[in-house]
Amino acid sequence: MKVIIKTSLGDITVRLYDETPLHRDNFVKLAREGYYDGTLFHRVIKDFMIQGGDPDSKGAPAGKQLGIGGPDYTIEAEIKPTLFHKRGALAAARQGDEVNPERRSSGSQFYIVWGQVYNQGQIKQFAKQMEMQQMQQAFNALAMQHHEEIMQLRRDRNRAGLQELQDKLANEAQQQVKANGAGMTAEQQEIYTTIGGTPHLDGQYTVFGEVEEGLDIVDQIQQAATGRGDRPIEDIEMKMEVID
Repeated sequence: MKVIIKTSLGDITVRLYDETPLHRDNFVKLAREGYYDGTLFHRVIKDFMIQGGDPDSKGAPAGKQLGIGGPDYTIEAEIKPTLFHKRGALAAARQGDEVNPERRSSGSQFYIVWGQVYNQGQIKQFAKQMEMQQMQQAFNALAMQHHEEIMQLRRDRNRAGLQELQDKLANEAQQQVKANGAGMTAEQQEIYTTIGGTPHLDGQYTVFGEVEEGLDIVDQIQQAATGRGDRPIEDIEMKMEVID
């Protein structure tokens, strides 16, 4: 399934992934309904990404703060290790972990990655950080499953028992991460050192498509002059067409 994002600067054709059906179907539904028509790319950061999909951006006066609008629902995360933030990736915006620990996506807001090209040393550091992050996430999930046991050990002031359980969960977390493919794959490392992207976002947001045509238009948009809230000074409107 493909969608053409028509802008005042040119067209961007995105292909939606079948591996993320909830996001694919929602994006297509909104595009067909005309939900995005007349909305803006309201947040643009050079060498990072371009963001759109806020319905409040339709006809928004200059200087208005944008970025919190959307339908009255969020979408369950579909974060896949094989779908990552290479240049041209289409991903769902969302609220931060502090209020959204399940990493549910905005019902309508999305971004397209531009990012930058990294050297091997930088990528190795990202891979190490990613592995540590995956370990922490796996450990936290296991700790939640043993919440009552942990609380009882604390009430009993059983430090030895707590340490034993912690060591056990840390080992289980390590095994889980290794089984799922720890850190960054060879493909990711190759792409981030040649094509570019935003590796620090991997595992944090749902990537549900990629640009097939019009990456030069994304480049033009990401270089747009911006003002308050990273909003382009000159509005960049969009309209969408679904290609079956």
